[in-house]
Amino acid sequence: MREVLQELMTWWEAGEAVGVGTVVGTWRSAPRQPGASMLVGPRGQAVGSVSGGCVEGAVYELGQEVVASGSPVLQRYGISDDDAFAVGLTCGGILDVFVEKVSRETFPELGAVAADIEAGRPVAVATVIEHPDPAWLGRRIVVHPEPVDDEATRVSGDGEANPAAYGLSMSLGSERADAAVRDDARGLLAQGRTATLGYGPDGERRGEGMRVFVQSHAPKPRMLVFGAIDFAAAVARVGSFLGYYVTVCDARPVFATASRFPEADEVIVRWPHDYLTEEVEGGRIDPRTVIAVLTHDPKFDVPVLEVALRLPEVAYIGAMGSRRTHEDRLRRLREAGMTEEELARMSSPIGLDLGARTPEETAISIAAEIIALRWGGRGDRLSGLEGPIHHHEHEPAP
Repeated sequence: MREVLQELMTWWEAGEAVGVGTVVGTWRSAPRQPGASMLVGPRGQAVGSVSGGCVEGAVYELGQEVVASGSPVLQRYGISDDDAFAVGLTCGGILDVFVEKVSRETFPELGAVAADIEAGRPVAVATVIEHPDPAWLGRRIVVHPEPVDDEATRVSGDGEANPAAYGLSMSLGSERADAAVRDDARGLLAQGRTATLGYGPDGERRGEGMRVFVQSHAPKPRMLVFGAIDFAAAVARVGSFLGYYVTVCDARPVFATASRFPEADEVIVRWPHDYLTEEVEGGRIDPRTVIAVLTHDPKFDVPVLEVALRLPEVAYIGAMGSRRTHEDRLRRLREAGMTEEELARMSSPIGLDLGARTPEETAISIAAEIIALRWGGRGDRLSGLEGPIHHHEHEPAP
């Protein structure tokens, strides 16, 4: 929803109804991930994409029908063996798209959700997309990491507390379902993950019949780049392009300047290990965080790697340097008491073997390794492989 939120809010604030199609499940080589959205505006406008062009026409028509009827629809799109001309994905993938009518009446809490997203506050929206009782379809609750207090940013226009902004006035249909979904949604939100969860009709964890789509809107994942060198500027640029909140940190003020790193969100003049320790203690490092140590100077990189490699969980830790630098770094880290298991978490030398030479090419190789580890890619040429080109957590749908 994030990529179409501005347009959606313009229509919502004007009191108009919008058809919203959201990808809630993908299998095989589906081109878009769960959470990708397409809007059908009040005057027939089309905004966003759910498939990169394959099924947009069908979703557009369905969106118009849903706005007219007010009844949400869960629709599957894929290749049909019986009808080669049926609407489907030419890539051979399968998409589940949930199409609903969104307006001030159907989603009065959207303004508060949009405010959370804009301010970088974690928030998730859990929506029933499948249930034996059609009356449950489209019901939703808004979920925050913890029960929300009387925060000044969530009050109504007259200054009174606004319970709807917290999701406290909403219900999926029963207290049992609400409790189960809220608990699971908080777990997904903590990881910044969007997923479809299955339950029994009343929220039973060991049942089936109800599916709930949880769309997490967490702050941007962080990329910490240690070492204010020319390679860091290129890595910061690529990291920003990939959607990370990029921090460049170096103890040398003459090099760690905003003018040298215009693509970074912040430039910090601190000893790297002191800064990382402070961020860990402040709870600002999570499982999505990626760390790139580019100094290849032992007085900087060994202390910060001691901190990084002992963190309970981060997405990636990479360290730049030649093979000789890498061996010397390993020796120093072992002398500092690091275990082989801890050292195995480090990608060093950093990046994939792309034959990179320039800082920009090296940044691409680092980004490629981060992406491959995130999605389970192998880093091979697709032209030499068989099977799906997109990796998914789930088996293909039947």
